[in-house]
Amino acid sequence: MTNRNQAPRTTGSVIHWAARYDALVWLLTLGRESVFRDKVVRLARLEPGEHVLDVGSGTGTLAIAAKRRVGPSGSVHGIDASPEMIARADKKAKKTGIAVVFENAVAEALPFPDAEFDAVLLSLTLHHVPSEARRRCLREIGRVLKPSGRLLAVDFGGSGRERRGLIAHFHGHTRFDLRDVIPLLSEAGLSRIESGAVGFGGLQFVLAAASGA
Repeated sequence: MTNRNQAPRTTGSVIHWAARYDALVWLLTLGRESVFRDKVVRLARLEPGEHVLDVGSGTGTLAIAAKRRVGPSGSVHGIDASPEMIARADKKAKKTGIAVVFENAVAEALPFPDAEFDAVLLSLTLHHVPSEARRRCLREIGRVLKPSGRLLAVDFGGSGRERRGLIAHFHGHTRFDLRDVIPLLSEAGLSRIESGAVGFGGLQFVLAAASGA
């Protein structure tokens, strides 16, 4: 069992200011965080009864929204490298009465068996992960997905013209472009189904299927 009071070792960035993170997300989405999370869930094509993993789950808002979608016959696990994020996510889930399992772990070493999940969510996580760890993360996701499974990645991307709004302004310093990840998918046994703009600032999405899908 991972020690929740000590962050696991990772080469990626780890955010420890969980309470302020929620306030920042509210600000960046102009108070429309629930709309954003619902959009991500729809893009992931989640269905009742599915088993879902949220990688880099932060304070748990997306994982909770996913659990509402998959219902009592489905399950959602969330992992994050930050103990503070996991603690806040646990409190949030208990407060809402939504059963989500949160665990302190890193994206490049997922603590789950092969072919465990129908869907993996990777929202605003990859830009925190260095390139080599990013490749390991995608390979790990390919490993834990069922042959019929899929990955939804949401992150910064697009041209300068496409990067607009408060979200893009706040992250204007980053050179990360989600579209550059698409060529790496095949290394992880994944293939792109769909990609494009999310509709929030400069955020892009990529929906990919496991090789057996």
